[in-house]
Amino acid sequence: MVTPGLPHQNNIQQIGYKLLSMLNFQGEKVDEVAKTLISACLWNDSVENKSRAYDVSPQTVRNYVEKQGMEVIEKLLERARKISLETLKGVNEIDLSIDWTTKTWYGKPVKGLGSSEKGNSWNYATATTKYKGKVLLLAFIPQVNGMTKDEIVKVLVEQVVAMGFKIRLITLDAGFYTVDVLNFISQFKYIIAVPAGDVKVFEEFDGDYKTNSKRHRRDEQVKFRLLVYSKEKVRRKKKSLVYFARATNLDLPKREVLDLYNKVRGPIETSYRNIKAFLPFTSSTKFVFRTLIFVLALVLYSLYTIFKGEVGREEFRLLLILLFPDLFNPENFTFNVIETLIYTIDLFLRR
Repeated sequence: MVTPGLPHQNNIQQIGYKLLSMLNFQGEKVDEVAKTLISACLWNDSVENKSRAYDVSPQTVRNYVEKQGMEVIEKLLERARKISLETLKGVNEIDLSIDWTTKTWYGKPVKGLGSSEKGNSWNYATATTKYKGKVLLLAFIPQVNGMTKDEIVKVLVEQVVAMGFKIRLITLDAGFYTVDVLNFISQFKYIIAVPAGDVKVFEEFDGDYKTNSKRHRRDEQVKFRLLVYSKEKVRRKKKSLVYFARATNLDLPKREVLDLYNKVRGPIETSYRNIKAFLPFTSSTKFVFRTLIFVLALVLYSLYTIFKGEVGREEFRLLLILLFPDLFNPENFTFNVIETLIYTIDLFLRR
């Protein structure tokens, strides 16, 4: 029986088997390793905990990923891009949003993270576009030690252009506000957030502005249209104005520019929340291991976008669990299905 308004169960089951095929490790324990990783994503559990359900040690899972992970990551990203291309079939121009998200862990700091020598987090940057209510991934890059902000933006834009898209508008968060980034994105229509403290304009403003970076020559400085607006903030029953700034080369009314920035960039924050909802936990601090599980979560999110509008994120997760029992250890499957069924019924009753 097919429940009206829900995806056909064959479509959901096909997704499960495609996930297994994408984790194409080589070796005797490939099935156990693949099921451990996918199961950890679907249950939002730790990789180490799920490995025990498949009679494979956490170290074995780590060994497979650390030795073969980069090839698997490329295949996963290829699948995510394919989903977006199929959804955007016939579309030539897009509005692009670029941002990064940080995944932090608690434990011993390791080297090679972000722009510092050591730390407790990795940064992952993506380029997305919104189409018919769906936030689609187009490009991805992990930020590694020594990588500059303009290099991140260039790589992401190059990936998007290589897919055959023309960029109608590009939006970026204040974290990307540098002279080098501005010089690069000036070839497009753009809106980028600006730290108000950097431009030192604390009043309503709409006019020309030129950077004065001491690290760049005069001919490298960038001139743009600066928009500054304020919002009232209440803290400890005291009201104050907080100022926000945007840089752009659009010739539109100020309110339209600000609304357009929120419309194009806002969805990328939602996409990161959804990706992290599929992200498993792990004690491994290896770059390839943490990148692989992030990309796997990213692919699960991309697969979810296919059915967005038919089911919610949690419904999709639970349907995949229910209709793909091969992922679970038979000893634990009965208990897990009963628990999941209760949650699923509860979700459907709220519809």
